[in-house]
Amino acid sequence: MDALLYLVPLIMAGIAIVMAAAIVRRSAQMRRAWRSGLTARARCLRTYTTTSGRGGDRHHHVSTTLHHVYEFVTREGRTVRFEEENGPGTIIEGDVVTVYYAPERPERATAHAPRPVANTLVTVAVLGFLGLIVAFCLFFVSEARAFSDDFGWGDGVSVEDDPAPDVPWDESDPEIVVP
Repeated sequence: MDALLYLVPLIMAGIAIVMAAAIVRRSAQMRRAWRSGLTARARCLRTYTTTSGRGGDRHHHVSTTLHHVYEFVTREGRTVRFEEENGPGTIIEGDVVTVYYAPERPERATAHAPRPVANTLVTVAVLGFLGLIVAFCLFFVSEARAFSDDFGWGDGVSVEDDPAPDVPWDESDPEIVVP
């Protein structure tokens, strides 16, 4: 039982850290593309959605992500094709849009309009939330032994540990309410 008190929060913290790294990486890619000043006209080659979800009988959650595949030609004449998630639903196959790209990695272009302040605020907010999750998980792990001792989970509890074994308990006793 003690192993779960350490393992589960550490796995949760690890997942939060991986998510934070992915968010920082994508945010930096978009900032580099916007700051480079290089733009090109790109054609939307394809749009599609992916769905993911899970749930039981009572609760079912489905998430849909819109994807766009774009193709453009860099100033050097290189044809680049890239895919981007969560673009506007108003862009359909055949539309021409402006893309922003960095010269060293044009395949990491973005069709999102420059919004550096909004991008920074969202990144900071999400990182703050993930940081709280990590902090809570690490606090929980550091205090797991105290939780374990407080609830008697440490070495296990048996019938022999009953503080009042000589007190009879009868379900028909009118003073005892059994739910």
